[in-house]
Amino acid sequence: MRTGRSGSAVALAGALALGAFTAPPAEAADTGITVTNLVLNKGKPIIVGTTAEVTPDFTFDMTKPSGYSFSDVDAFPFLYHDVTARQGAEDGGIYTSSVTFYDDGSCEGELYIEPRYTLDSNNDATTWKIAVSARLWGSNGQPKAEEYLTGFGTVQVKRAARATANASPEPVTKGKPLTVTGRLTRADWVKHAYTGYGGKSAKLQFRRAGTTTYTTVKIVKADSAGALKTTVTAATDGYWRWTFGETSTTGGATAAGDYVDVR
Repeated sequence: MRTGRSGSAVALAGALALGAFTAPPAEAADTGITVTNLVLNKGKPIIVGTTAEVTPDFTFDMTKPSGYSFSDVDAFPFLYHDVTARQGAEDGGIYTSSVTFYDDGSCEGELYIEPRYTLDSNNDATTWKIAVSARLWGSNGQPKAEEYLTGFGTVQVKRAARATANASPEPVTKGKPLTVTGRLTRADWVKHAYTGYGGKSAKLQFRRAGTTTYTTVKIVKADSAGALKTTVTAATDGYWRWTFGETSTTGGATAAGDYVDVR
């Protein structure tokens, strides 16, 4: 069974931010620490809403320099979208909340995102670079060297989205018009609310009662407020929903199916 120690890197946003102690410049202070096989959020985009905390997980392997034990080294992944990792760490990024360092060099932990404080602009829905802050501690318990390790790729941080659906009238006579409405919204990190996703196209899908598969009936573009509306001909009992996929800035969303009884 692996044993290890846990560490908190929340301080990256405060007192223990890299560079907070007197040391050579990070880029010049080689710690001898190497990080490999870093996997963040299982390789998927990070989707963030307006209030719920998000804690993307990560794993990586760490190699320590000769003459040091794993208790003498720290490695904290973080995200930034500034020009350099140092700027990202100092100007505001997405930081590690906790990490466990195992005695075999493997590590696991989580980042921490609180939308109201971590993300203050919708422009934060973009490509973030992945870096690791590495720190080497001396035998006197004082930090000896630190550096920013880069080259771990990127991750998309996206605004969460929602979709609703309503079909009427219910019930409806077979062969008569059925109107399906809905609304597309997405997280606004400035207003801290879900606002209309105007101009986005969504698929109207139908699932016949007693089956499990939805079929796309048509594609409709939302108006400027994110509202959707279309008319179809009622044919059989079943469920109607709106759905759309992820974009470069926004996660996908699928409404719950609205059941309509056709008589």
